[in-house]
Amino acid sequence: MSVQPIESPLPSTPIFEPAVFRLSPLIRITLLSLYAALTIPLPFLSEVTSAPVPANAIWAGIVVGAVGLYGVLSERVIVNEQGIQVTYPNWFPSFLRKGWSLPWTEVKALKPRSTGQGGLVYYFLSSSGEGYLLPMRVAGFAKLVGLVEAKTGIDTRDVRPLSQPWMYLILLFCTLLLLLVDAWTIATAISLKSS
Repeated sequence: MSVQPIESPLPSTPIFEPAVFRLSPLIRITLLSLYAALTIPLPFLSEVTSAPVPANAIWAGIVVGAVGLYGVLSERVIVNEQGIQVTYPNWFPSFLRKGWSLPWTEVKALKPRSTGQGGLVYYFLSSSGEGYLLPMRVAGFAKLVGLVEAKTGIDTRDVRPLSQPWMYLILLFCTLLLLLVDAWTIATAISLKSS
């Protein structure tokens, strides 16, 4: 008596490994550098001008702001067989920025919305009518939307990143110029304080 192998049914959709997408390094570096360029001179100027806010309080505010900005820029998008999820580090307070998760079975559509600057953002529309913003500044965005299309069947050919890399390259260049001005400002403030 021979034993016949049992054939397992093929899955209806392709199986893929869980994928993690982080914010583009260019965007992270640019925004953290811009924050530093805008805030680092403030404690030095506070001391030179004898401002009512002490330099130590300004330094403390800068550190708290930097930690908050770093937490926001540490957003991760996790895509797996079950759904899509946006998370933040465990140390980052959820009241500042909440993550979300959405099972693929709940996704009904991907709807565009125009921004105040004339760009387009996209929202997942769930079966309950709630909207979930598609993260559009992640590295590997084309792969992300490809996985979304594979799991939902939604046509994503027209979905493009919100900002092109050249925009952030220009902002990074301007930030580096601002950092040079900061260096001059800080050197001048130190020389005035010591004289």
